[in-house]
Amino acid sequence: MTSLTNSLNRAEPLATASDGDVADFFALLKPRVMALVIFTALVGMTVSPSHVNPVIAAVSLLMIAVGAGASGALNMWWDADIDAVMTRTRTRPIPAGRIRPDEALAFGLVLSVGSVLVLGLAANWLAAGLLAFTIVFYAVIYSMWLKRATAQNIVIGGAAGALPPMIGQAVVTGTVGIESTILFLIIFIWTPPHFWALALVKSGDYAKAGIPMMPNVAGPDSTRRQIVAYTLLLAPLGLAPVALGFGGLIYGLVALVGGIAMLVLSLQVHRRREGEIANRTAMSLFGFSILYLFLLFSALLAEQGLGLMRPVSMLVG
Repeated sequence: MTSLTNSLNRAEPLATASDGDVADFFALLKPRVMALVIFTALVGMTVSPSHVNPVIAAVSLLMIAVGAGASGALNMWWDADIDAVMTRTRTRPIPAGRIRPDEALAFGLVLSVGSVLVLGLAANWLAAGLLAFTIVFYAVIYSMWLKRATAQNIVIGGAAGALPPMIGQAVVTGTVGIESTILFLIIFIWTPPHFWALALVKSGDYAKAGIPMMPNVAGPDSTRRQIVAYTLLLAPLGLAPVALGFGGLIYGLVALVGGIAMLVLSLQVHRRREGEIANRTAMSLFGFSILYLFLLFSALLAEQGLGLMRPVSMLVG
């Protein structure tokens, strides 16, 4: 409780009077992250071996989105001091003075409790428990501890962003199966090369804010090697749904081509280490990694949700 009070007191000077509007409160929810959470949770529902009432599915997705947004609001409340220092975050509602820290805290807590309770009542308590764990993991374990304590912050903290497919499958089946576990692992292994590519470019910002990101702690060369290592794990892991039978021909082709492209880009990041070309190459990997994950999950959604599933054996048959 003391640390929470200290954070509130630390952030308070950033906003003495709230003049935030609906758009500012919506920005607290990190809508781009929230959209990714909705999408991956939907795919987790879709690849499940059974079905759920569409109304329950819609309410559940809404609550998963609200829970993700609540995590974002709590993260912004806690990180208001460092957000004010970093170029890419200083215009957020709290450091910009449009929303008071105590308002953001209350907003995040109310949405957290409400989303978990409604999801439990609408779907089941396993899904609600996983959502509660995700919120606590992101807002407390990652934001309050890992982010400022270790260069492995993104690696361990990536679990929070990887859990939505499991929540989605739990909504449908009341359990967590191999399908959502594989999707969890794909997102989990994808997260370090995705974020470290950006961290290579923004290392100065992170250093100014005192955040121990990998390039600032281990150095850019070590970070580049680790990007390649994680991508070498990611490319074959992306093909696991095919081997396990819930990814078909479309997915297999997307995973194969996308995995090769990720490897090529990661090797380019490893080789190009100097000047502006190094930054451009890192940002190319960062941008493509988003497209890669989107295409993987879109292919599963198309195959399972739209009935486009075709076995990979057709390619050779």
